[in-house]
Amino acid sequence: MTAAATTAAHLAAQLLVGSTATTPEAVTGHLLAVQAQDPRGARLSIRSRTRGLTAADVDRALTEDRSLVVSWLNRGTLHLVRSEDLAWLWALTANARRLAQEGVTADAAERGVEVIERSLTSDGPLTRADLRERLDTAGIRTEGQALVHVLLLASLRGLVARGPMVGSHQAFVLVRDWLGTQPVVDRDVALAELARRYLVGHGPATDRDLARWSGLGLRDARAGLRAIAGELDEAPDGSVDLAGRRPVAELPPPKLLGPFDPLLLGWVSRDSIVGSHRSIVTTNGIFRAFALVDGRAVATWSLAGGRIGLAPFGRLSKATRAALDAEADDVLRFLGATGVAARETGSV
Repeated sequence: MTAAATTAAHLAAQLLVGSTATTPEAVTGHLLAVQAQDPRGARLSIRSRTRGLTAADVDRALTEDRSLVVSWLNRGTLHLVRSEDLAWLWALTANARRLAQEGVTADAAERGVEVIERSLTSDGPLTRADLRERLDTAGIRTEGQALVHVLLLASLRGLVARGPMVGSHQAFVLVRDWLGTQPVVDRDVALAELARRYLVGHGPATDRDLARWSGLGLRDARAGLRAIAGELDEAPDGSVDLAGRRPVAELPPPKLLGPFDPLLLGWVSRDSIVGSHRSIVTTNGIFRAFALVDGRAVATWSLAGGRIGLAPFGRLSKATRAALDAEADDVLRFLGATGVAARETGSV
C-alpha cells in the first residue's frame, strides 16, 4: 500500500469515513479503548464518529446503562471501554507503578486501598474528592500525585473503576457491585482478542504498532497476531489487516477532533497526520485538539467562553473555513446538551 492508501485505510478504520455507528458503545467497541484522561476529549472522540449524539448520551452510558467505564489500561493511562471488555483488557494491560516516590509507603498504600474499598462498599459511588477526604481522615497521604497512585493501585487490583457521573464529576465504583463478578481471563485467548479488535479500529498495522498502542511487549503483540494469523492479510511492508477488508480511497470531510483523539495514538508514527506540525499538535505527552482536512492536521483549536478559536498552520480556503465553522457549531451543540461535559477540565 502507498502511504496515502494506508492513511485512507486508517481514517476509515477509525470511523472517520462513512461511519454507521449510532451509539457511544458502538464507537467505543469498534476502537476498543478510547484515551480518557481528558474527559471532554473522550466524549469528543464519540462526537466526531457519529451524528446527532450529545455528551449526555455518553454520560447516560456511563451512569444509567453501565455499558461504559473508565479505568487505567493501555500504557497505564485512563481509557474509556465497554464494560464487557474491562476484565480482559485489565488483565492484559494494567501495569503496576511505584508509590514510594510520592511518599506513600507500601503499608500506607495497602491501608489506602482498604479505605477506598470500605468507603465504596458503604457509600459508593464516590468522587475523587470524596475519596480524598476519606483517605485524609485515615491519615493516608494524598498530596501531589499520591492520591492518583493509591486509586491506581485499587484499580490494578481489579477493585475499582470510574463509572457514573455525579454532578460534573465521574465517580468511582466497586467493579463487583457496579458490573457484577468479572470472568476469569485466559491470557492467550485475551491476546488473540486484543490483536483482532485492535485491527478492527487500526488496521493495517504492524506488531510494533500494536505493542505501542497497548503498552505490551513485542513478544505479546506478536503472540496475539500469530493466534489470528488465519484471519489476516499481510502486505509486502509487513503490516497486516483483517482479511477481506475493502480498500477505502475516500477522505473524511473537514473535522474538529478533540484532545487525545484516537487517530493520533494508534500507531508508532503519526507523521502522516501531523507532518511537520508534530511539535504543535503534540508536546510533552499532551495531544491538542486539531482540525483534520484532507486527512491532515491543518490547525489546532480551543474552546473558551463558549466560543471555539482556530489557530491555522497556514491559509485555509473559504470552503474549508465554512466546513470547520459548521463543525464548531456541532461541537458546541454536542457539549451544550449537558453542563457536565462543558465544565469538565481538560485541554480543550
